Amino acid sequence: MAGNIVSCPSCHAKNRVPSSSSGKPTCAKCHADLPWLVDATDGDFSAAIDTSRLVLVDLWAPWCGPCKMVAPILEKLSKDFAGALKVVKVDVDQSPMTAQRYSASSIPMLLFVRDGDVIDRVVGAQPEHVLRAAIEQQLA
Repeated sequence: MAGNIVSCPSCHAKNRVPSSSSGKPTCAKCHADLPWLVDATDGDFSAAIDTSRLVLVDLWAPWCGPCKMVAPILEKLSKDFAGALKVVKVDVDQSPMTAQRYSASSIPMLLFVRDGDVIDRVVGAQPEHVLRAAIEQQLA
């Protein structure tokens, strides 16, 4: 996967954010940290989570109402924690092996991953303040 185009929160320049990288994405123009929110599939999931950053994996489906409620919250949190957090979205219908690997029988399922290991999980839609607190706890 090539990555997503994001607008820099500081200077609004358009930047391509890679789906996998050993570093962290920064703006080519002003060098500010960029939000790192990418889509992954069964084929590139391992590369997408292979980073030293905290990774929040969102196992979701397009038909899932609670998943649609969580999506804008995750987008906002990826901006608020730019440089420290990577959000990887996985459509469980398109990536059944990844869903099965993490026993995603209820969605949305959010996995906190560090160095390839799941360190925490949240099942079901949660409000922003709950997810923010969980991220802050993992980053502490």
